[in-house]
Amino acid sequence: MAISRIGATGYPAGYETRKTERNTTSKSFADQAAEAVKDKIDYDEKAFESVGPNAPENVKQAWMEAAKETGTNGLGMMQNGMLSHISQMAVQRAIDWYNGKADPQDILGNTVQSALNAAKKALYDLENPLEPVSHKRLEVQQQIMKEKEFYKAFISKLENFRS
Repeated sequence: MAISRIGATGYPAGYETRKTERNTTSKSFADQAAEAVKDKIDYDEKAFESVGPNAPENVKQAWMEAAKETGTNGLGMMQNGMLSHISQMAVQRAIDWYNGKADPQDILGNTVQSALNAAKKALYDLENPLEPVSHKRLEVQQQIMKEKEFYKAFISKLENFRS
């Protein structure tokens, strides 16, 4: 009779060894928590990079300050990476793509003035919607209000750079 590498329970014979190795290399809770904080993705920055890859540093600074101040960003990207709603910049990106713009991802452009124009357009579109906001769910209405706050703060910070 031949001896098999499969144990009586049907698991490979080396199972216990791998399990033991895993236990000896596991990290403490404190190490795991420190690593999680270090690896936390900044979704405000990720949102900025997706709409302003060519924007100057002071535009990024204004975006990050406005996001911190309002607790949201112009793309509606939450801290878990999900979108809270379809933001006005996402709508603008889709329109630019549909119209064949060379780089529809680059909503903010490469100057403070182009970013200011994009933010003002987004705010105008939010304040003058084609469909009444009251037709949307309450959660979406709240996110739209936060998005307006973000654009107002972002515009204010951008205008300070122009002065």
